[in-house]
Amino acid sequence: MNHEHTADLPYLRKVVGASMAGTIVEWYEFFLYGTAATLIFGKLFFPATGNDLDGVIAAFATYAVGFIARPLGGIVFGHVGDKVGRKSLLQFSLMLIGLSTFLMGCLPTFGGIGYWAPVLLVTLRFVQGFALGGEWGGAVLLVAEHSPNRSRAFWGSFPQAGVPLGNLLATIVLLVLSATLSDAQFLAWGWRIGFWLSAVIVGIGYYIRTQVTDSPIFEAAKAEAEERADGGYGLVEVFRRYPRGVFTAMGLRVGENILYYMVVTFSITYLAHIGVNTTSILTLLFCAHIVHVMVIPVFGAAADRIGRKPIYILGAALTMVWPFVAFPMFGTGSLLTILGAIFLGMIVHALMYAAQPAIMAEMFPTRMRYSGVSLGYQVTAIFAGSWAPLIGTALLRQYDDWLPIAFYILGAGAISLISAIIMTESKGVSLLAIDREDERRLVKGSA
Repeated sequence: MNHEHTADLPYLRKVVGASMAGTIVEWYEFFLYGTAATLIFGKLFFPATGNDLDGVIAAFATYAVGFIARPLGGIVFGHVGDKVGRKSLLQFSLMLIGLSTFLMGCLPTFGGIGYWAPVLLVTLRFVQGFALGGEWGGAVLLVAEHSPNRSRAFWGSFPQAGVPLGNLLATIVLLVLSATLSDAQFLAWGWRIGFWLSAVIVGIGYYIRTQVTDSPIFEAAKAEAEERADGGYGLVEVFRRYPRGVFTAMGLRVGENILYYMVVTFSITYLAHIGVNTTSILTLLFCAHIVHVMVIPVFGAAADRIGRKPIYILGAALTMVWPFVAFPMFGTGSLLTILGAIFLGMIVHALMYAAQPAIMAEMFPTRMRYSGVSLGYQVTAIFAGSWAPLIGTALLRQYDDWLPIAFYILGAGAISLISAIIMTESKGVSLLAIDREDERRLVKGSA
């Protein structure tokens, strides 16, 4: 039986569940940190300067640390994951991120231990980012390598939907806490509960992951790699053999990554700055995450039917338009209009985000796919998403106007648009055929 064309549907669903379990946990914790950076950490973990935005900027700088750690995690996990397998590393990354997040909830504040508070916060944030860097590549490849050729973008989009689901979970926890506690209680100890709850979700995710195995195509590639001396893997090899794939993946990520963090993280700061209350903002984001979860698989299926390129080009082009529509909508102060602007942002983002696992998996052969995908996806986060809320806040502080922020998003969208135009269409491609072509090039190169 050729596993490439005949997928065991119940098992494939189990693999999708295992991947999603991880992405939900990881993003619950990542989003919890992003929201806490805006609402709590700026006040509790940094010295007072007299300007509230200074504390938020300092907290967003620690937020960026998690993104800087991500490519390092991607490189390490990718290198080991291409040699050892996807599953075992996925379980390890889950435990690592769970532990770091739980410990964040235990940290003393600046008032208690002075500058040790931000130092410890940054250290745990680094560990959290390192683990997430290894998580994503393994999770999406577990699904992509088990999926049939004709529906890889659809199945691969489900771990992506785990991101808004994790955010949804974090928003629910924060909403319940901020609604049931007074502002003073929430600031004093309430916020810690959200971080401690991660231990429960990690336990569930870990159990689900024990139920699946690595894909047959990976096992075959691993066996073959053990027999071959000339077939390397890892960071150097992927840059040497597939530089175009790595740089195209990075370009595709820029606009998508920046747009996402402007919609879900910076919008909290911007709306709070123009006078919208916290509970209202969190409620709006809660609704927006539900829409995001629903549209991601729809656009994944569309990328299988219509093609990867047209869907991505549309998303990148609309990214360039979105801020010029959204910020005036934010400025109306009407919650329904603000919700519409956030909805639009999520839909535009999903156009690019849904097919990313399939697009990136189809750029590299199995023996170095974890490294290639992790590099393309995670390195971009250093100069894209990690700085987006920080740049947005700094521009807001400098100009007190949304127009410079809109041009920043437009520039990011343009980079992704160019990358989408030059990328190779890979709809329906066989991963086995990619491996055979890679083998042919290896043989030719060593002849």
